[in-house]
Amino acid sequence: MSKRYDLLIFDWDGTLMDSAGTIVACIQQSSADLGWPVPSREAASHIIGLGLKEAVQTLFPDKDEAEIPMLVERYRHHYLGQDHEIRLFEGARELIEDLHAGGHLLAVATGKARHGLKRAFGHSGLEPYFHASRTADETFSKPHPAMIEELLDELMVAPERALMIGDTSHDLQMARNAGIDSLAAGYGAHPAEYLADFGPVALCASFAELADWLRANA
Repeated sequence: MSKRYDLLIFDWDGTLMDSAGTIVACIQQSSADLGWPVPSREAASHIIGLGLKEAVQTLFPDKDEAEIPMLVERYRHHYLGQDHEIRLFEGARELIEDLHAGGHLLAVATGKARHGLKRAFGHSGLEPYFHASRTADETFSKPHPAMIEELLDELMVAPERALMIGDTSHDLQMARNAGIDSLAAGYGAHPAEYLADFGPVALCASFAELADWLRANA
């Protein structure tokens, strides 16, 4: 079967790696460390996918910009102390291997900083399978389309031949802003019913369902 898409762009946290719960807990712990209001699980989950600075500004719009690095530092302290223990979703490694072997170009567009993605690549061993990546500290944060536009340019792929796969509204809005299709991972940080509003080509309730869809349709 001929490929429907040449380029598959994956979000990382909550899409390939089962890290959303850990991120939420670290945000809450960091807020408590500073005596700031501790965000609810729903509020902390909503900012997953944004760059860390943008996430803090969204959660705490009343804080002065000079205070933002304080929460960033506490978050990194908590997260980097345990990120080596976070696992890929079951079947993620096999899916990426299969898609790579099938001739797809693979990329990552993530709210992580470059050093964070490098650590995640190192812990997971998946770096060799990806042809390119973009992080929030080297271009605009989601949902700005820059990550996708830069990946399309670098890999010389037309928008209609690319698919964004993500678990948050930020991922799907970024895809819409860039003029490419999206596939919703309804098992991640944002509620599935919320993701449906962004018009994905499919909404998958589990990683296994997402893997099956990509193998059959991508």
